[in-house]
Amino acid sequence: MTASNPVVCLGKLRIGNALPLTLIAGPCQMESREHAMEMASAIKAITDGVGIGLIYKTSFDKANRTSSKGARGVGLEKALPIFAEIREKFGLPVLTDVHEIDQCAKVAQVVDVLQIPAFLSRQTDLLVAAARTGRIVNVKKGQFLAPWDMKNVVAKIIEAGNANVLVTERGACFGYNTLVTDMRSLPIMAHQTGAPVVFDATHSVQQPGGQGTSSGGQREFVPVLARAAVAVGVAAVFIETHQDPDHAPSDGPNMIPLRELEALLRQLKQFDGIAKAAG
Repeated sequence: MTASNPVVCLGKLRIGNALPLTLIAGPCQMESREHAMEMASAIKAITDGVGIGLIYKTSFDKANRTSSKGARGVGLEKALPIFAEIREKFGLPVLTDVHEIDQCAKVAQVVDVLQIPAFLSRQTDLLVAAARTGRIVNVKKGQFLAPWDMKNVVAKIIEAGNANVLVTERGACFGYNTLVTDMRSLPIMAHQTGAPVVFDATHSVQQPGGQGTSSGGQREFVPVLARAAVAVGVAAVFIETHQDPDHAPSDGPNMIPLRELEALLRQLKQFDGIAKAAG
């Protein structure tokens, strides 16, 4: 079996466990064209100022909502031209989730990274379909998987002909409605898969189903876990952000306010420099 690429290249951006930190960031779901443009512009301005590479993230469909009444996003067909516009207008690479095999080829025409949600990380046909698009594939480790299990997930993608894989830690189930992050998983996944490792700082503080018909979260711990992960050493951090998370249609309790992003990134950049100089 061919090995995964230890460095994944995306235009001028190079993503690797020993390279300067990359940020994957954006609102949980695409709410409208106007909101997507505002968020992409604002986050790009922040990362340009801090000097950190950015992949813009947003979801066209939140298919795994706690309740069937939860807002899911604008949908695939409306999202496709918006993704294309973000890439063209801001020169940003774009990441979004795919949930079904038939979505992969369509979405791959206008985004740079296809993300496999944690709940779907063992779905072989979906992994293969995403791999065959030729786009980078970011797989979130299932809350039910051990870090060493991810080598089998990555193998499915590589065997489908795509060595450009990212693996993301987003916490493991710990009793009911709670996740816990084992920082040992970060070097374990790096060693076991050979792929760049991403730490999802916002979903790691999520409380799945914790509000009855929606998920809760403890956003105050996002900086704590992000600093810890970057100190361990990762290729990228994944942070969902919103200008008004308390009124966001999904994942508000675990998204950080946009106004707090710059200060956090400046901290993380310092931690990253120390960790990688020591390593």
